[in-house]
Amino acid sequence: MMKKPYQPMIQNSRRRRQRTVVVTLVLSLLALALSVTMLMLGNTIYPVGDVVRVLFGADVPGASFAVNTIRLPRMLAGVFAGIAFGVAGTVFQTMLRNPLANPNVIGITTGSSAAAVFGIVVLQASNTFVSIISVIGGLLTVLAIYFLSKSAAFSIGRLVLVGIGIQAMLTAVINYLLLISRQNDVGTAMRWLSGSLNGAKMETLPPLMITVALCLPVVIWLSRQLQILELGEMTATSLGVRTNQTRVLLIIASVLMLALATATTGPIAFIAFLAGPIAKRLVGDGRSTIIPAGLVGVVLVLAADLIGQFAFTARYPVGVITGMVGAPYLIFLLIRMNKKGEL
Repeated sequence: MMKKPYQPMIQNSRRRRQRTVVVTLVLSLLALALSVTMLMLGNTIYPVGDVVRVLFGADVPGASFAVNTIRLPRMLAGVFAGIAFGVAGTVFQTMLRNPLANPNVIGITTGSSAAAVFGIVVLQASNTFVSIISVIGGLLTVLAIYFLSKSAAFSIGRLVLVGIGIQAMLTAVINYLLLISRQNDVGTAMRWLSGSLNGAKMETLPPLMITVALCLPVVIWLSRQLQILELGEMTATSLGVRTNQTRVLLIIASVLMLALATATTGPIAFIAFLAGPIAKRLVGDGRSTIIPAGLVGVVLVLAADLIGQFAFTARYPVGVITGMVGAPYLIFLLIRMNKKGEL
C-alpha cells in the first residue's frame, strides 16, 4: 500500500513532540536533583531524609535552621531567577531573530544594575528599596530603547543598535558611581553586580516568585505567535499575527521577570544568553523552547552555584562561574557568525 504524502510529515511532527517531552522531563529531573543537592550540601551535609522531614515541617536539630533559613531561600532564588533569565533571554533572541540580541547585550539588565548601584552608593538604601529601584530602572531602560528606536516600521537592527548604545552609556554611569563611592559601598555594589545567591532570604523572594508565576503563562500562551514572529514581520502579519500587540505583551512579561530576577540576585552573567541556544539545540527546530529554556536556566544557575561554592578552595559567586562558561561561547558564536557572513 502506498503511503499517503502527508504521513512522513505527521511522523516527523510526532518525533519532534516526543523529543521535546523527553528533553523537558530530563531537564526537570536534573533541576530537581540539583535543587535537592543544594539543600543537602553546606558546612554540614544532611541526608535526603532529614531534608525532606524539614521541608514537611519536622524539627530536626541543626538541619531545620540550615535548610529553612539559608539553603532553601538560596535554592528558590536560583530556581526562579534561572527561569526568569532563561525565558526572557530566549524570548528576545527569538523575537529579534539574533542569538546576540539578549537582554544583557541590549542594555536591559544594565539599566537595572545602574539603578541598583545608584541606590547602594548614593542613596545608601536598604535591600528592599534597592530591589524596587532596580525594577524601575529596567522598565525605564526598555521604554527608552523602545521610543528611541520607534519608527513607522519595526526594525530589529535599529533596536539592537539603540540598546547597545544605551548599555554603553549605563555602563559608564555604573563605573562613575563606583569611582565616587565610599570604599565600603564598593564591595557591596561589586558583590551585587557579580550576580550572587548569597544572602537570599525568604521575605525577599515573593515578588520574584509571583512575577514568574504570572508572566510565564503569558509567554507560554504567546509562544506560537513568537515562533511565527521569527519568520519575519511580513510573514507574521500575513499569517494573522498582531505583531505589535504580541511583541509588546512579550516584552512586558519578559522585562518584568528579568527586572525582578536582577533585583533579587544581581545580573547573573550569560544565563539569558546561553539558555535559549542550548534549549534549541536539545529540542530541535519547529518546537517552542520556552519551557526548556527556563529549565536550562535553572540547571545553569544551580550547577554554577554548586561549582562556585564547593569546587574550589575559595568560594565564588554564581555570576563568576557563568561568566567563565559564557565568555568562550560568546567568542565561538561571534567567530561562527562571522564565517557565515552574519556579522
